[in-house]
Amino acid sequence: MSTGWRPADGPAVCVGETMAALAPTPPEPLDGADELRLSVAGAESNVAMYLADLGRPVSWLSALGDDAFGRRVRAAVAAAGVDVTGVRTDPGRPTGLLVKDPGRERTRVHYYRAGSAASALGPDVLDDPKLRAAALLHLSGITPALSASCRDLVRGALDAPGDSRPYAISFDVNHRPALWPDDGTAAGVLRELADRADIVFVGLDEAQELWGADLEPDGVRRLLAGPRILVVKDGGRAAHAFTAEGEFTVPALPTDVVEPVGAGDAFAAGFLAGLLNGDDLRRALRLGHITAASALKVTGDHGSLPDDAALKGLLGATDAEWVKRAAA
Repeated sequence: MSTGWRPADGPAVCVGETMAALAPTPPEPLDGADELRLSVAGAESNVAMYLADLGRPVSWLSALGDDAFGRRVRAAVAAAGVDVTGVRTDPGRPTGLLVKDPGRERTRVHYYRAGSAASALGPDVLDDPKLRAAALLHLSGITPALSASCRDLVRGALDAPGDSRPYAISFDVNHRPALWPDDGTAAGVLRELADRADIVFVGLDEAQELWGADLEPDGVRRLLAGPRILVVKDGGRAAHAFTAEGEFTVPALPTDVVEPVGAGDAFAAGFLAGLLNGDDLRRALRLGHITAASALKVTGDHGSLPDDAALKGLLGATDAEWVKRAAA
């Protein structure tokens, strides 16, 4: 099972905002909490940290405030093995902040990121020399929701035709309704941007919310015909990869879920690492599931991967063995 196309083997660059994050510990509704735990949260830096965990050279480009939260974010991402030397410090704007409010059915997230340092990013980020050596640029649909200049950044990256780009572009739709006006803008913008990327990730649930409640994975492919590889994630059931060669599906492994936040970023990192490693689609999808499971098991966005022996055993399992594990 081949991809038919894959990005070149080389460094990855992830671009986007990362915030300081506060969450009650132990997890409980925010209005009754006595203690808050400080961590960091950002879709693109999550992908970068997991890529580093999986042995891929990766840089993160962004902007942070000249404040304690910014220093905490920079140190945390760097400690994961990500190159942060291209991250800017903005003396006039703060680092963004999010606060988690765990509930019985789901965790609500409150954002305090208006006017943040990263919201002032623009197309000039694409001039960073790290991109000249990159095999892959990873972006998400969060960035164009932050400001007009951030939207110009993403559009600028996608302006060059795919065959003439020096790097492949990966785009995670990552729809965050709280960041968009409620006039339907997100549906059109995110479809336009996703359809111009080389590799696209979208959850079936978010595709249904954006583009039609009755959509199935093959219907998402008809809407997004442009990407060379489209991955539709169907929650804890399966992930479907669509290429010019057809559709490939790998079921998810059963996992005890502590918190779902960050699992989509982890899946994207695992899948991308597989492609960059030269794996076929089956192994890339499996690595996506395995990496996502590590995020589902922790309250933060970044969990520990299985050890090398366990990882090799899962990736090398026969289809029958994998399906048996998935059905357990």
